[in-house]
Amino acid sequence: MTFGTSLFLIALGAILRFAVHVSTKGFNLHTVGIILMVVGLIGAVISLLWMTTWADRRRRVAPPDDPYYRRGV
Repeated sequence: MTFGTSLFLIALGAILRFAVHVSTKGFNLHTVGIILMVVGLIGAVISLLWMTTWADRRRRVAPPDDPYYRRGV
């Protein structure tokens, strides 16, 4: 799940929890909103951890004394 999808789920859950005032029989929209917010929050945390883990690997700079670094290989 990407960070944008997580933000979308959090926003959708907040709308269902706080802005919708409908009575339904069989399930509660407020509970669905809370579940979507929690899933979005967990997805955002995992996505941020994933981005920071891969960001460290992509920014590797070769040391200047590396012979491959000087040749541009």
